[in-house]
Amino acid sequence: MDWSLHGCGVKGHFTYAPQEPDLRDRLSVTARDGTAWRCLRCGTFVVGGPAASGPAAAAPRVRRGKELRSALILRFFAVERFLRAIVFGLLAYGLWRFSVSRTSIERAYNRELPAFREFLHQLGFNVNHSKLLGLIQHAFTLNSRTLGWLALAAGGYALIEVVEGVGLWLLKRWGEYFAMVVTSVGLPYEVYDLTAKVTVLRVLAFVVNLALVAYLVLTKRLFGVRGGKKAYEARLRSESILQNEVNLLAAERAGRAPGPAAGKPEPVRQGHGSGDGGRRAGERQAGDRRDDERPAREPGSQAPPVTPAADEASRRG
Repeated sequence: MDWSLHGCGVKGHFTYAPQEPDLRDRLSVTARDGTAWRCLRCGTFVVGGPAASGPAAAAPRVRRGKELRSALILRFFAVERFLRAIVFGLLAYGLWRFSVSRTSIERAYNRELPAFREFLHQLGFNVNHSKLLGLIQHAFTLNSRTLGWLALAAGGYALIEVVEGVGLWLLKRWGEYFAMVVTSVGLPYEVYDLTAKVTVLRVLAFVVNLALVAYLVLTKRLFGVRGGKKAYEARLRSESILQNEVNLLAAERAGRAPGPAAGKPEPVRQGHGSGDGGRRAGERQAGDRRDDERPAREPGSQAPPVTPAADEASRRG
């Protein structure tokens, strides 16, 4: 799956016109329907005006490829954190209301419990040993101060989950660190719960939290893993279309820059025009090169004598 094309299909193309003339030429082409600009996400040339313009250094960073997939995964974890915040927020509110109205709630519970038991019994459920009812009855034995502390703890956990979810949803670096640290702190307690009793809910929560920690550390290179932040930002720059064009332009300029004169052949100087003077100069230089290519004759040596047979062969040729 091409995540860049998928991102453009959802959000639309993003084109950018740099102020630098050379970069503008590399990111735009003249089409039959007008000027087309290259999308910085999927690389497709889109006819029409650019979505934004300015210096190349001020261009916004456009997520593409694996970075778009990573954003989707982190926002999935953010949604899961928001759901946790809602559950614990409701729990905190319920505990607080129970702490301030425990007498009336206990009276209503005792009044409605027989009818509720009979209703569940007709449905085939035996609630005589229900853990939920046992937990409710145990809560009636707690004092208001203890219930207040439990409500405060549940509210604090809900607030932490909200902060964690916001950081992950906005794809912030601090959110990734915050989510990794908070989730790692809770892993030992989840392992302890699994040693006491294995349930589907506990296993699912542990797997989700462990996957989030591993994913953040490995893919986002937190705490210096796999080169740390520098390596992570270098990978992002290597995937940027605009940055690649800047690098190619710099390489081309470096290749055209004049080097040292030593070791280079002298240029052929021709006349001002393209007439006989320039042609004769070229012929003289070609003749000089042919003379230079002939093998040098040792001093004192003479040309080989011409025999009559060789002379006759020369005339026939």
